[in-house]
Amino acid sequence: MRKRLRKKLHLGEFQELGFEVSFRVADDLSSDAFDRLVDIFIDQAIEGNGLVCGGGGRPPNWSVFVTIDGRGGVTEDHRRAVQQWLASQPEVREVQAGPLIDAWYSV
Repeated sequence: MRKRLRKKLHLGEFQELGFEVSFRVADDLSSDAFDRLVDIFIDQAIEGNGLVCGGGGRPPNWSVFVTIDGRGGVTEDHRRAVQQWLASQPEVREVQAGPLIDAWYSV
C-alpha cells in the first residue's frame, strides 16, 4: 500500500493510538463538586498534556477515550500521567486506564 494511502487510512507508521480511562468518585460528592473535578481534570490532565478526550458520564462515574491533540498517538507516558493525576485526587475512589489501542479501527 502506498504511503499516501497509509497516511489517509491511519495505517502502519501513521497509526494513531488512544486509551480509555474511567473513574469513580465518592458517592457523597455533590454534583457541583463533580463538575469542578471534571473541569480541572480536562484542564490539567488532558489539555495540560496535549491530549483531547470524548465521552462523559454522571456522578459517581465518568469514562472517556483519550487521544493526542492533532496527528500522532498517545504514549504509555500519557496514559500513566492521566492515571496518576486521577489517583492523586482525594475525591476519586477508583481509576481504570485501559491499554493503548488503535484510535481509528476497533480490534
